[in-house]
Amino acid sequence: MKKIAIIFTFVISCICSLLGNNKIDRMSLVLRHNVVLTKPEALSPLSVGNGHFCSTVDLTGMQTFPEFYQQGIPLSIMSEWGWHSFPNVNNYKLFDTFDFLQASGKRVPYPTKNTSGYEFLRANPHQTGLALIGLEKIGGSISLDDLEETVQTLNLWEGSLDSRFKISGESVEVTTLCHPYIDRLAYKLKSNLFSSNKLGIRVRFPFPSAVHSKDPAILEKDDLHLSEMVRGGEQSWVIKHQVDDLVYYCHIQTSVKATLKEVSKHDFFIETLDEDEFTLLVDFQQEDPGVDSMDDFAATLNVNRTAWFNFWMDGGAVDLSGSKDPRWKELERRIVLSQYLTAIQSRQKYPPQETGLTCNSWYGKFHLEMHWWHSVHFTLWNRSTYLANTLDWYEDIFNVAKSYTTQQGYKGVRWPKMIGPNGVESPSKVGPLLVWQQPHLIFYCELLYRENQSLEFVNKYRNLIEATADFMFDYANWDTVKKCYVLGPPIISAREGNHFTYKSNMNPAFELAYWSWGLKKANDWRERLGLKRNANWDRMAEQMSPWPIVNNIYVEAESVLERDGGHPTQLAAYGFLPESPFLNKEVMRNTLIHVMNNWDWKDTWGWDYPLIAMTAVRLNEPELAIDALLMDVPKNTYLPNGHNYQTSELPLYLPGNGGLLSVVAMMCAGWDGCEIVNPGFPNNGKWSVKWEGLKPVF
Repeated sequence: MKKIAIIFTFVISCICSLLGNNKIDRMSLVLRHNVVLTKPEALSPLSVGNGHFCSTVDLTGMQTFPEFYQQGIPLSIMSEWGWHSFPNVNNYKLFDTFDFLQASGKRVPYPTKNTSGYEFLRANPHQTGLALIGLEKIGGSISLDDLEETVQTLNLWEGSLDSRFKISGESVEVTTLCHPYIDRLAYKLKSNLFSSNKLGIRVRFPFPSAVHSKDPAILEKDDLHLSEMVRGGEQSWVIKHQVDDLVYYCHIQTSVKATLKEVSKHDFFIETLDEDEFTLLVDFQQEDPGVDSMDDFAATLNVNRTAWFNFWMDGGAVDLSGSKDPRWKELERRIVLSQYLTAIQSRQKYPPQETGLTCNSWYGKFHLEMHWWHSVHFTLWNRSTYLANTLDWYEDIFNVAKSYTTQQGYKGVRWPKMIGPNGVESPSKVGPLLVWQQPHLIFYCELLYRENQSLEFVNKYRNLIEATADFMFDYANWDTVKKCYVLGPPIISAREGNHFTYKSNMNPAFELAYWSWGLKKANDWRERLGLKRNANWDRMAEQMSPWPIVNNIYVEAESVLERDGGHPTQLAAYGFLPESPFLNKEVMRNTLIHVMNNWDWKDTWGWDYPLIAMTAVRLNEPELAIDALLMDVPKNTYLPNGHNYQTSELPLYLPGNGGLLSVVAMMCAGWDGCEIVNPGFPNNGKWSVKWEGLKPVF
């Protein structure tokens, strides 16, 4: 197997060298950021995955010590389909949480009331972990203190983990990888401890934790779920796990003869027979696989290598290694690791949750306003398929979202905020009053249209865009005094700093800009269909309320007590979005400088730093863009494994990684009409920027 790996690496090196001196050596670029761990890091367990299935492991390459990682990032195996709901025995309904708020002279229901069903509806459905697979001493237990001479390497180029260590003086080697297309983990294990019957494999099936943050599952409540072996032999076993309506099958296969014993209700132990080297394949499926044999480890290894080679070679690349600014390597490290992390977590059929498939945040539900930060970068880095794959789900939930809009008395469709696969809004004091997710769908379709301008493509999304714009038009109101269209009240801006005064809030700067941009683009879509522009949409887009200004800087919203903290989303009106007739560049420049000099960075989130950098790049302030991206503050921390740390309860945050990739594309490729080369990097002789395969933004 090692010979195959050496030959494979040699061939790839030859291919890279043949690309020419002006091309980026992508293999070297990626490999110089391999993650190497030599001691336990509770905040930096490493993961392998394929975008819709992911396993996070400890120093053994498996999930041997889940208790230690509870203090940081928990160990887990998660899949996009791994959703569970507790039985709704009290028949709670979203209607039970409705509070009727005054909006433009009518009473509009919002699910913001904290009733008896409030917490149940927020927590269900939730994502759950599927299993924990780890090493275990035969006839005893293993602890972290038993490990010696530990070296674990994440090979980013191949998407695999190599873990080497000693137990009781005996060497142990574990290779861990994930099949690129199915929910399969593949392990290659080697140690005399296996052949001497001192070490085996433990497989445990957990119960859903249904907690707001972190570990998606717990090893408790044995009587509330079922694990049973439905088939078994000398090298292959199928175990069925059922928790209420969630049922899945775990198919385990070894390359040598072994025994699988049920230790307790949900705890199984695999012991090999006189073999010190073997492979282990573990599949997770929603249906009984029906067969007892799988492909072997070598086949999984080869298809995995090919898939990762294609990923790194087909997408964009940025090489900063020729730079003299000492910050280049950290920025490049974040760029490479962010590509890896979003590749293994965020290529799902659903918008990902903030913590992807590593652990839970907000019960595992995803937030549609964050879908932009998770997935837009895929298109800018020449990986558009991964954004496009999520748009079918908007079709799936269309009727659910429309029914909610109808309840509120609006036309079109209002896309919800915090949801699971069923598309049902979750009750919240904040989420239901946000609207900045509404134009996102138009943004996604516009990005994808640049690559596929066929009439078939335009027709595919026409209904979604039409319904989105219909709601946007119906939601805003004409102010007869100011002679302009206004947003709210009630409303909570993207900054979320005004949620205590939502009944009187109005006209957040970013949302005003996004409404104008979105309605214009929706009308462009009509023209592509050969239809007349909707005069109402254009009129509203051109006559939205001016962006609020206080002391010559843009502020969050009108009638909001300003404070220098939270998401600085007033910057998004020019940065996230292109130039607008409403924009005063000098006022926006003042706003950018004010944020950089005065903001309370403790009260921010990971995507705020790419957001600030976007505005800095548009304003031709590349030094400020770099300063924002590499600001040394807790919420902008990127851990050794590449994750964007936020707090102890939110130890990773993928919108930070996705946002970084989006702004880096802008820093290199610019935007439509941009004539500056590498506009996001200072032209001071300290930055050498080579890039390929990136696309400009709007």
